[in-house]
Amino acid sequence: MRTSIRTAGAVTLAAALLATGCEQVGTETGASRTAPVDLGNIKLVSYNGCDDMLAGLRAAAAEKVGPWGLGGPQIMYMEARSDVATARSKVAAPEHSTTNTHEAGVDEPDLVKTDGNRVITVNRGVLRVVDTATRKVTGTLKLVNPEQAWAPADLLVSGDRALVLFSGGGIIPFGAMAKRAASPGPRYVLVDLSGKPKVIGSLTPDGSHVDARMVGSTVRVVVRSQPKIDFPDPGPDVSENERTRRNAETIAKAPIEAWLPTFETTDDKGATSTGKVTCDQVSHPAEYSGTSMLTVHSFDLSRGLTETSPISVAADGDTVYGTGSSLYVTSNPRWWWPRPIEPPAVEDTPSSTAQPPKITDTPYSTAQPPDIEDTPSSTAQAPEVEPTPAEPPVTPTATTEPAPDTTATSVEPPEETEIHRFDITAPGAPRYVASGRVPGRLLNQYSLSEHEGHLRVATTSTAGQTSSSAVYVLKTDTLNKVGEVGGLGDGERIYSVRFIGPVGYVVTFKQVDPLYILDLRDPADPRKTGELKITGYSAYLHPAGDGRLIGVGQEASEKGRTLGTQVSLFDVSDPANPRRLSQMFQKDSGTEAEWDPHAFLYWAKTGMAVLPLTSWGGDEQGGAAALVLTIGGSAVTRTGTVTHPAPKVQGNSRLIAYDPGIRRSVVIGDSLWTVSDLGLKVSDMNGLADQAWIPFA
Repeated sequence: MRTSIRTAGAVTLAAALLATGCEQVGTETGASRTAPVDLGNIKLVSYNGCDDMLAGLRAAAAEKVGPWGLGGPQIMYMEARSDVATARSKVAAPEHSTTNTHEAGVDEPDLVKTDGNRVITVNRGVLRVVDTATRKVTGTLKLVNPEQAWAPADLLVSGDRALVLFSGGGIIPFGAMAKRAASPGPRYVLVDLSGKPKVIGSLTPDGSHVDARMVGSTVRVVVRSQPKIDFPDPGPDVSENERTRRNAETIAKAPIEAWLPTFETTDDKGATSTGKVTCDQVSHPAEYSGTSMLTVHSFDLSRGLTETSPISVAADGDTVYGTGSSLYVTSNPRWWWPRPIEPPAVEDTPSSTAQPPKITDTPYSTAQPPDIEDTPSSTAQAPEVEPTPAEPPVTPTATTEPAPDTTATSVEPPEETEIHRFDITAPGAPRYVASGRVPGRLLNQYSLSEHEGHLRVATTSTAGQTSSSAVYVLKTDTLNKVGEVGGLGDGERIYSVRFIGPVGYVVTFKQVDPLYILDLRDPADPRKTGELKITGYSAYLHPAGDGRLIGVGQEASEKGRTLGTQVSLFDVSDPANPRRLSQMFQKDSGTEAEWDPHAFLYWAKTGMAVLPLTSWGGDEQGGAAALVLTIGGSAVTRTGTVTHPAPKVQGNSRLIAYDPGIRRSVVIGDSLWTVSDLGLKVSDMNGLADQAWIPFA
């Protein structure tokens, strides 16, 4: 149902939105609201010395301990990715794209970076530098031993310094001997790119990687650690109540060192030193669990990693959002518990997110993906799946404990999101500003947006088998609530969010896809101004200017069964009457851009959009390509596809050692560069003719 607005209000709001160069809305009468919720202000305070800190952490942890210790399902982290680089010389760099990031000027880690003159990649533990003029590899640096080539890694680049972020797995530097058991935590390696690439420092925190952001050359890395407590194993015949009692006794004897985060640094000469966060560098909310610690390490890439200025908060963390002046870290206690299972749509069979199966027994073919249709095919067979928000696979860490009892007698933590804000305008350690909480769970960092002194937060709250979504508006200086709009997608949950200036766009889904448009000009009175119901959903929304919005997701049947990738072009210039102008649909396919926006490229100068695409079904055993589209004023049209050469089959084995899927794309000058496990391909943007192939040896 679309709501009506006064013409004058619509014109005023549309003009304000067009001024942002992005998307738009209108004003409604009687927008749906949820019951007011007291969000509170959970101010962080420092401990009065180590004794006070130890007593508080012991007491808080004792309340959370169970028969299996402090463990449970591991918190799921969504790693972010991006690309911003600084020119390294006086040579004018060709016009080039940067990896798709949430906020302009705030870089996020990604697997490829470019400054126009160079393309820097990290792949299977090897960093490579490619000269864009000669299209040759000019530098190679092995960062880990070959048996650890599986280790996931990303990059941040500033000038001639590259920070390689290994997110975990006990990484041992190439050529080094393990003097002790490798930590399962992350490792951050600083590389000098001015000549032959060489390692000039590293930081190894004891914990798990949450995320990182870079403004200028200053990087803020967020790490989460758990107390290092060895709980006794009383044997299989001991009751759970007795296990819990003994574990509580163990916590009561644990020293402060069990909680204080530690880290190890190396300098450019290879000298190693250890450090830990001191008690006076740790703060805590009024209420906290004592089961985890968030640490923010801050360092300037131009100065090395030996001075990390760490500060810690006794809190959990799973999502990081950054602007040029603020760093937000959020947590949701219910991530520790199994998420409620939604009932399947009528006549549907539950399944996982619509993603292609891993093809490991058939050599990759350079055949083109199936033909792309402008409208959904009425004869296409729908896979028997119930869609869920696209999320990356979760790899449990080695410390995963048995799951706690989740029967009806279990008491789950409240479904709410805690938010901590830090001021990062000054060099060095960030300054804590405020904390707050909102009901529900975030989807990802795009659920957060800071704008003109306010933070907008979109969440979904579930109770049993019911759910509803809302947007809350908080003051950035206190994180107290000033306004909210609820009633978004009753019985559904959020699949994508985008805030652009004074406008919010929220997509919810279960069987159909309402795209809601929100007027956020008055923080105290945010309003739902219009909505559009279509089949399928958009898992990622991207601004296209001139009142246009691009949606990337899945088409679905009217019963909610996913059919394949769809890219939609929405006209949101009229806030009360959003329309879909065009749809590109390819059945039996999926794209990484659904869960990782850094896989999506939009080059506004020509209207070109590029996204990875994997197709399956029909006569194809599997196909991977980069799909190239043209986004016009009123239509999405298919330009073509880019594929990489087939990997070589090893002997008589049909197994593929490398993933042939294209992961990223970058524009440099008049060329499109695409990246896969196999190498880099350069294509002419006008017609996609092959220009060069740069294999990864």
